[in-house]
Amino acid sequence: MDKQAISALINSQKEQFALDQKFYTDANIYERDITEIFLKSWLYAGHISEIPNSGDWFLFELDGESVIIIRSKDDSIHALLNVCRHRGSKICLQQKGCDQILVCPYHAWGYGTDGNLLAAPHMGENFDKSAMGLKKIHLEILDGLIYINFAEQPSSFSPIQTAMSDCLEPYDLTNAKVAHRKSYLINGNWKLSVENYTECYHCAPSHPEYSRGHSLAKPNARSTDLMKEVLIKSTQCGLKNNFLDRYFQNAEGFGADYGYERYPMWRGHVTGSEDGQGVAPLMGSISGYDGGTTDFQIGPVCFALAYCDYIVIYRFTPISLTQSECDITWLVNGDAVEGKDYDLKRLIWLWDVTTIADKRIIESNALGVNSRFYEPGPLSTMEYFTWTFLSWYIEAIKPD
Repeated sequence: MDKQAISALINSQKEQFALDQKFYTDANIYERDITEIFLKSWLYAGHISEIPNSGDWFLFELDGESVIIIRSKDDSIHALLNVCRHRGSKICLQQKGCDQILVCPYHAWGYGTDGNLLAAPHMGENFDKSAMGLKKIHLEILDGLIYINFAEQPSSFSPIQTAMSDCLEPYDLTNAKVAHRKSYLINGNWKLSVENYTECYHCAPSHPEYSRGHSLAKPNARSTDLMKEVLIKSTQCGLKNNFLDRYFQNAEGFGADYGYERYPMWRGHVTGSEDGQGVAPLMGSISGYDGGTTDFQIGPVCFALAYCDYIVIYRFTPISLTQSECDITWLVNGDAVEGKDYDLKRLIWLWDVTTIADKRIIESNALGVNSRFYEPGPLSTMEYFTWTFLSWYIEAIKPD
């Protein structure tokens, strides 16, 4: 499909309707998804607690691109492209490790933790090592959360820092730690995964475990007396009730989305767990449970739920035209000890069982979308945020 055909397809999109099949199946559209969205947006890479010491690193990977997130000797954190400057070999082949020198396994070029080239055997007297360091991409840290951007001149991260730092301050994410991290491979285009996350129309029929505790499973959850009760208790517990809405077209720069909103859980539930009761020590300076939880978003494909006792971060990444990855990080209070202060199985239960169910329904959705007889249908009133995402998406990939 050429640019003219893509433009025609975009222009034919109906308001408040699902996307045409070609948006999920055409290779040229997928390539535009990568170049126009993922290589220009702020993307969640991980948490600083995953690389506590000098030389610690882990990989961020996206549709053939690989980035080394590493803590250097001066305690700064860098995002280095995992591509040797000699003949392009991958340098780090595992998902994580610790090395004071990153050595390419092909010809033994060695790089420091800051990406500078330290050794290149047999390159001759006139070889300038200073010009051959690993390429870097932009990296920013928000309260311990690491974000990267492949663009040469990305949208400013400063508005996100300014707006979100105040909202997230009670959770003290800088001093939190990763209790668990898990990736789920989904056999479906990445947009189907994001669409599924952006609506709770499917929650009642597909997620009974989630729905029995979370009011978003029903319409108008934010306009109830229960919401008023939560907002009062939130302040008493040291939480912030800020409402931010800088999603997609409303963002202050492309790919620099952010949002924050607190909403109630059903009575008898104080966190996301099997019995609705706490599963870990309270986060940061939070002094008690208020009966609510928080949705927040940073970047177009990173979403999070912040409970009083733990935070779960969702990141959606395309692997290929027909596959995507859902990466989940569970954060707890940095002083919490597994087996003493929290049981890992209880902590991860809800969002593991929910994501396993999401994997199933997204893959079924993908099979149906690929049918010769698929036709886009109208969105429900509970899919308003899905349309917010979809309308932004088709503008984002529109050819010049």
